[in-house]
Amino acid sequence: MTVVAISEYGGPAVLKPEERPVPAPGEGEILVRVRAAGVNRPDVAQRKGIYPPPPGASKLPGLEVAGEVAAVGAGVGRWQVGDRVTALTPGGGYAEYCIVHESNALPIPAGFTFTEAAALPETFFTVWHNVFERGGLKAGETLLVHGGTSGIGTTAIQLAVAFGARVVATAGSPEKCAACTALGAERAVNYRQEDFVQAVKELTEGHGADVILDMVGGDYAQRNYDAAAVDGRIVQIAMLGGATATVDLGKLMVKRLTHTGSTLRPRSVAFKARLAAELEARVWPLLAARKVAPVMDMIFPLREAWRAHERMEEGSHIGKIVLDVA
Repeated sequence: MTVVAISEYGGPAVLKPEERPVPAPGEGEILVRVRAAGVNRPDVAQRKGIYPPPPGASKLPGLEVAGEVAAVGAGVGRWQVGDRVTALTPGGGYAEYCIVHESNALPIPAGFTFTEAAALPETFFTVWHNVFERGGLKAGETLLVHGGTSGIGTTAIQLAVAFGARVVATAGSPEKCAACTALGAERAVNYRQEDFVQAVKELTEGHGADVILDMVGGDYAQRNYDAAAVDGRIVQIAMLGGATATVDLGKLMVKRLTHTGSTLRPRSVAFKARLAAELEARVWPLLAARKVAPVMDMIFPLREAWRAHERMEEGSHIGKIVLDVA
């Protein structure tokens, strides 16, 4: 099979096509003939050498795939050869075949292409856990989403609106702000020109954001505390603006804030299986009805994965970047 491997740590050009044997599924695993694979920021971090795969995972990048089941391992009960699936994987997605645990796969929603389906797992698993579980977002509350036009951001906006919340999103250009409001955000803040703290306070008549989904970190930490409502929940999922921050802990105490965070890739198969089951029950019907859908940016051939990484690092994309493997 053809794969795209990290030949050495560095820029996008280190992503090189190689030929490798097709792996065989073990107990509880399925072999997916990959037709499309999602591209995510953790792939970029892994390519740079700052986000290694968890023990036992494939060293190939790629955390989400869509395709057909090509083979099943011992004990697999749900899937059969030929089934169309999309799946979360701890690595190995940049390849023509990928091993995933059967419980971390989901059926491709009716009417979805492989490229659309490959844009689902990483973002929807991440948003469901961090916004609705860790953040506890409820109908009628306000969600502040930073990076509103990223794959995570576009997903968070749509799901929050679908479940009855109000959304404020931050983005870096008028075009990106317009994309956020088109997805349902009541207010989109151009962070290069406006203060998101003030915008949140204005929209909520001084109440603040009940949940904040932050992938920036750095000096956003204190500003998030300022923007948060009393009993607000701030969920950290990345640190694009820096891993350290100086914050006023008095504000955290007075407002009774919760500042939490998580990473998805190292979590157990069982944890991801639970998320998959919840998504299938609560979110997959919304996808099947096209009430929510992945926002697609650009699609690149597998062998040109380096171009996809360039696109992501340029920062001009809106929505998901996907590799066509078919």
